[in-house]
Amino acid sequence: MGGIQLDYVIPGADLAPYVTLFYRFRADIPRFDDTERADHAQLRFRLSGGEAGYLFPDGSDQIAGNNHILGPTTGAVRTRADGPVHVFGMGLTPLGWATMIGNNASVMANRVLDADALFGPVVMRTAMALQEAEDADAMAAAVAPLLHMLIGGHGHQPALAFVRAVDAWLAGAFSPEIDDLSDQTGLSRRQVERRCNAVYGAPPKLLARKYRALRAAVALASHDADIDALIVEGFYDQSHMIREIKHFTGLTPGQVRAEIAPLTQLTMGGRRALGGMVHPIISET
Repeated sequence: MGGIQLDYVIPGADLAPYVTLFYRFRADIPRFDDTERADHAQLRFRLSGGEAGYLFPDGSDQIAGNNHILGPTTGAVRTRADGPVHVFGMGLTPLGWATMIGNNASVMANRVLDADALFGPVVMRTAMALQEAEDADAMAAAVAPLLHMLIGGHGHQPALAFVRAVDAWLAGAFSPEIDDLSDQTGLSRRQVERRCNAVYGAPPKLLARKYRALRAAVALASHDADIDALIVEGFYDQSHMIREIKHFTGLTPGQVRAEIAPLTQLTMGGRRALGGMVHPIISET
């Protein structure tokens, strides 16, 4: 697609609780400037030179080092980089965040962390191994030792049970009710909100809005549903749907259907093609 390529690799069973997907992104263009929809936290290795950065939903404009962590995002993010661009990265599940990063995810939402400063010299060694890898599968294998080191022997069973419950709640309904999540977890609304902030980077109400908008955008882009049907399923009216999809994807419903940006198109199409092989919270958004 115009010199832009995005390849996904599904993590093995040992890493799947911690990593959503591995991906290799290449853009053979002088300057890359596009919009990323709201997403999980990301660990990224920029294997090409030049400057790169993000403009976040809150208006914060931050420079990203070659190896960096992008906190969970609560809206569409404008991303830019000097070309040609070569990036290998992975989405971090909420359990992956809790295990490998550890601090409250809401503090790092819409923020960039320096992975070298956080994890030490092993990050640079991993980046060098990625430079030598021939394809996306080899890159996923090259980064696995770093991930296993960061995960260590941590069980994080309480976090695992909670994340599974929240992911099932988000995937189970177009507009899930917070009281249902409280009932399913046996936690009060306040406890649910605190724990969602800690590992997802946002309270459950915002998570429900985020994944409803992303699911609607995918349905529109793939022509699986029309605007009227989506409004009936989960939005107050057409204006509400437009605002929500625009906030979380950076595009209006009309643009999603007709003028979808290259990065958004590759992301949605690539993830949707993995349906049945990954959790619906990944493939349907």
